[in-house]
Amino acid sequence: MSYSVVNSVILQKEAADSAAEVHGIAVAMLCLDPKTEVGAWLSEAIAREADLLEEDKLLLINLFDQSKELMESDEFVFDLFLPDEQEPLSHRSLALVQWCQGFLFGMGRIETNSKWPADVEEVLKDVVEFTRLDTDIDSDDEEAEGSLMEIQEYLRAAVMLIRSELNDVNTDDTVH
Repeated sequence: MSYSVVNSVILQKEAADSAAEVHGIAVAMLCLDPKTEVGAWLSEAIAREADLLEEDKLLLINLFDQSKELMESDEFVFDLFLPDEQEPLSHRSLALVQWCQGFLFGMGRIETNSKWPADVEEVLKDVVEFTRLDTDIDSDDEEAEGSLMEIQEYLRAAVMLIRSELNDVNTDDTVH
């Protein structure tokens, strides 16, 4: 599935800021509840779902279903839905910031009286910091390129940690 195709649908319909943002929302919702339905995500993530053409909805449904499947895999194949490496570094870093913003939105959409597990709180603090990244980056900046890749890898692992932590909490009442 092409990031640029999904992103153009999102931007043409002014449905959200980017495909990265809506993916971040989906991932957070799936971390909170692996049984989240695509309809719940669409109503949260897409500003004007009714304005989407049927083929556009199917594209987004496919993105959600694919993300859900990858997150459920034991193979650690989940990845963030971001622009290809051929895109300018500034575009990729902006998309990463938007993914983080979407993820935080998705995580914050539920109200809970319980505290997050310590590992989850720490990751969420890091994600907040990632929303402050400088996105005005020279495409030839190899250090920034490496840093962006490290952040992406961290977020991949962090998502799986959060999903595991929250679902252990939600499904297992025993003390670890």
